[in-house]
Amino acid sequence: MFDKLRKEEGGEMTEVRTTDEYDNLKPKDISSNVIGEIGIVELMDKRAKLEEAIDYVGLMIKNLKEKRTILEKDIEEESVDIKNLKEKLEKISQYIEEENKGINELTHKRQQVENEADKVGTIINNLRDRLSGIDRIIDNEGNKVKKNKESRESLEN
Repeated sequence: MFDKLRKEEGGEMTEVRTTDEYDNLKPKDISSNVIGEIGIVELMDKRAKLEEAIDYVGLMIKNLKEKRTILEKDIEEESVDIKNLKEKLEKISQYIEEENKGINELTHKRQQVENEADKVGTIINNLRDRLSGIDRIIDNEGNKVKKNKESRESLEN
């Protein structure tokens, strides 16, 4: 129960009690002289208020840590979501580039096919002209044969 022994002015030794010891004492155990002289009640009240304030600050710190942890988690989730979106956009960009290459290739192939079609059309026109020429020759020869035949028949008659 004695934390310290201390000499006072009169040479007497008195006991000095801790605040916990005063918490355990009943009011009638504490003399009014000691309370008045030392001001222990006010000191105990201040200590209690300080402890409450410290508890409150500790609770605030705990809440701030929880909020920070939640914020860090939210930021990390957003970061992951943004990275995923970026990857998707990169894939879309690659797809668009591939499609553009494919369209360019198709355009080139279509142009080649059109050129071939034009060549084929030119060949067809040439062949048609040649066939028309052959047809004229055949018609001319047929007319000649017909005239010869008619002239022979008229000679025979």
